[in-house]
Parts: sequence; C-alpha cells; structure tokens
Amino acid sequence: MTIIDSAPASTARGYTVSAAAFRHAIGHFATGVTVVTSIGPDGQPVGTTANAVSSLSLDPPLILVCFDRSSATLAAVLAHRAFAVNVLGARQQHLSANFARRGLAAAWDGVRHRRGPTGSPRLDGVIASLECTLEHRLGGGDHEIVVGRVREVETSGDGAAPLLFFRGGYVSLTGD
Repeated sequence: MTIIDSAPASTARGYTVSAAAFRHAIGHFATGVTVVTSIGPDGQPVGTTANAVSSLSLDPPLILVCFDRSSATLAAVLAHRAFAVNVLGARQQHLSANFARRGLAAAWDGVRHRRGPTGSPRLDGVIASLECTLEHRLGGGDHEIVVGRVREVETSGDGAAPLLFFRGGYVSLTGD
C-alpha cells in the first residue's frame, strides 16, 4: 500500500516525507516492547513504554533509548543519570499500556518492582532487565537519544515469548 500525503515535511535537501507516511512505513518494522524506568527528583519511580531501543555496542556494553523530549522519564534519567530497560513478555501488555500514558499518569500501584544497584526500578516478571548508567545523550529531532552503559543484566529462565509491536498493534511469534 502506498500512502501519498499532501502535507510534506521539509528538509535541507528538498525530500518530502510526511510524519504520517513515515509513521506508517516504520510501523512495518516489528519491535520488542520495553518499559524504561528511573527515579524522579522526588525519589519516586517513573517509567515509560519504549520500543525505540537498540543494542549499540558489545565492548563496552551500550544500549540506546529514544525519548520524546517532553518525557518525564527522560527528565528523570538525565537527573538520576541511571535507568533500567525492562523487556516485556507477551503476557505483559497491561504493563505496556500502563506505562504508555502521557505525563505522570502511569500508575505504580500494583506494579511489583524492586530497586537495582543504581536505584532504578526493575519490574518483576519481565523477560530481561538491563540496568544502565547514563553514558551519552544526543538530540534527534523531536526526540533525545540516550546511550546507557549496561552495568547489570538479568534474564528470565521461564522461556516466555517476547511482547512484539507491529503495524500499530501487538503480535505473537506463533501467530496466535
């Protein structure tokens, strides 16, 4: 399917790709779903659902996360200088929905978690957790790219399937 949009975004070279067309096209790239957590200035946990997460380097172990510039979690990460990437399993859509709320609306009531070595919240039951300290930050349009040095990892041994996002919705590896 081709989408033609009459409201193109301008660029230095004159190429035109609208935000809607870009979002539609990139939605065809399946991603895992994570909740990135940190500690706010008041000492309370904060978190946001993120699928713009990628490994960057094995030596040293680095991961990158892209945050909307207005994200309360980004502000907390920059102040706390640490964060955790919690990789969700297929049965954790409720956590994805909870932490996808804008602003400080994500509810921590009933969300089981523990503080890791950096103080960042690690969600119980996730299939992997990577605890990081802030290494670099870089502007990227309406987002900020944060690079974290992975300080500790934990994986689940239960063989749970990952939570995947594709074309605007959750999908299963088994096609269920």
